[in-house]
Amino acid sequence: MRPVTVPFFISHQGCPHTCVFCDQRTISGASGVLPAAEQIHKKIDLWRSTARGRSLEVAFFGGTFTALPEEIQSGLLAPLQPFLADGTVGSVRISTRPDCIDSGRVAWLSERGVRTIELGVQSMDDTVLAASGRGHCSTDSLAAIRCVKEHGLKVGAQLMPGLPGDTPLSSLSSLERVVSAGADFIRIYPTIVLQGTVLARLYETGQFIPLSLDRGVALCKILLQRAMQAGIPVIRIGLQADLGLNTESVLAGCWHPALGQLVRSQLYDDLISHAVLAGRRVTVHCHPARLSDVIGVNRTNLQGQLERGVQMLVIPDVTLQQEELKVLTEESCITYSIISDINYSIHEV
Repeated sequence: MRPVTVPFFISHQGCPHTCVFCDQRTISGASGVLPAAEQIHKKIDLWRSTARGRSLEVAFFGGTFTALPEEIQSGLLAPLQPFLADGTVGSVRISTRPDCIDSGRVAWLSERGVRTIELGVQSMDDTVLAASGRGHCSTDSLAAIRCVKEHGLKVGAQLMPGLPGDTPLSSLSSLERVVSAGADFIRIYPTIVLQGTVLARLYETGQFIPLSLDRGVALCKILLQRAMQAGIPVIRIGLQADLGLNTESVLAGCWHPALGQLVRSQLYDDLISHAVLAGRRVTVHCHPARLSDVIGVNRTNLQGQLERGVQMLVIPDVTLQQEELKVLTEESCITYSIISDINYSIHEV
C-alpha cells in the first residue's frame, strides 16, 4: 500500500531567490512558519490515528530545505527520528533547488530518514531559467539528479511549462532531459500568473503572454504521454487548489482546479476519436480508476463524441491496464493504448 503523506509547508524558507513567478505563500496557503517539534509530533499522531495501519511519509513542501541552516534542518528532522525508529514513519520527503544539493548534504539527509528529494528544475533551457530569475542552470539540475541517484534515494523533477521564453519544444526537451538523467517521477506545473509577482507585472504590461488553459492542456497531454512512454510516473499536473490558490489569486495562465483530469481526459478522448469513425455506436471498456477520465470532466467527452455522431457507452473493466481502452463496435473488438496508439506532434501546440 502507498504510504499516507503527512505534509508540512515551509513556504519560501531558505530560498535565496524570488523567481518571477513565485508566491509560495499563496501556492501553499501557509505563512511559511517552521513547525515546532511539538506541532510535528501532534500532526503525526493525528494522521497515524486515521491511516488504518498504512505507513506514513512526512513531506516538507515548499521552500528550499537544504538551503536552511543545518541546525534548522536538524530541528525539523530530529522530531521524526522516534517515529522512524518504531516504523510509524517509513520515510521523509523534502523539496529543494538543484543548486543546493551536493554529496555531503544528500548523505546527511539519508542518515536522517530522507528517502525522496524533489528538485525545482522548472526548465532545462538556460535562457528560460535566466528569464525566470531562477539563479541556477540546467547543468546544476543534471548534477543534482545524478547526485541524489548515486546515494540510492528517489529523485523527482518539478517542471513548469510556459515560463518566459519557453516554447512547447523546449518544454518537451526539458522533460526528456530529466528522464534521461534518471528522474524517478515528475510533477508538471504549467505556469500561472499570480497576483503580486514580477510575472504579474510583465503580464499586465504585455511583456509576457501565458499559456491559455486550452493550449496548456494540449501541451501537457503530450508531456504526460511522453513520460508514460518512458515509464516515468507523472504524480501531479497543476498546482493544488486551496484557500490560497483560486480564481481571485490567479490572474492568468493554465489554471483549473482539476487540471490533471482535464489532461488525462483529453488523451482518452483523442484515442476514441482515433479509434472510432464518426456516426458509430460503440461500447468502450476502461479500467475502473479511469472511468471518470474517459467520460470527461462534466461528461464533456461523452458530449463531444455525441456531436461527432458517436454514441458511446462506457463500462469499467478490471482486466484492462489504466492506459488501455477496449472499443467494441458491431464489426470489431480492439484494445488500444493512450501510450502507443496516439501520435502527437509538439509543433501542433
